[in-house]
Amino acid sequence: MFGLLAVSAFAADPGLDDLLKSVENRYNHAKSLQVLFKEQYTLPGKATRTENGLLMLRKPLRMRWDYSQPKGKLVLSDGTDLWIYTPADNRAEKMSLKKTEDMRAPLAFLLGKLNFQKDFRNLQGKQEGSDTRVTAESNSESLPYSSVQFVVSHDSHIKQVRITYYDQSVLDLTFDQERLDPALDAKLFQFHLPPGAQLDGAQ
Repeated sequence: MFGLLAVSAFAADPGLDDLLKSVENRYNHAKSLQVLFKEQYTLPGKATRTENGLLMLRKPLRMRWDYSQPKGKLVLSDGTDLWIYTPADNRAEKMSLKKTEDMRAPLAFLLGKLNFQKDFRNLQGKQEGSDTRVTAESNSESLPYSSVQFVVSHDSHIKQVRITYYDQSVLDLTFDQERLDPALDAKLFQFHLPPGAQLDGAQ
């Protein structure tokens, strides 16, 4: 997921260095990924919103968030554009993946080429039981988020991701039942406007 993390930043801790190399090996070589997710989004002064569903990723930069709660919600990247469909108002929104500040957009790079050495600073690791929490601060204000944390299990699975944005909102993601390299049809990453839905942001 964050496979190109600069492990040299942890040279003083060989154990963490080895773990991060293993994480890089696991995710950077994967062509696709499928995992259950629980998503909690907190905006200062407002109640936390909790949603869940199935996340599918396929190189290059394709992702599909199928929500079971709320049922029918869909967030999809075809590698170029990001589509968000909200069933409550039967409305879809289209935006450029490169330009969007949608909170899920950074995760399109989980099987991509996110470069922590280039984009982040103050990389640190901390043991939490048998897991390791890695924190990194954004090195560029052009990114929509200011920092990222992720929890890695002893066997190199990414268990949790926390993304903090410049407006102090926080996205917490917990992953379960991960599958590497499942067969994911390319058609899964093509957006089709539901009948009667209104499309915003069309070009």
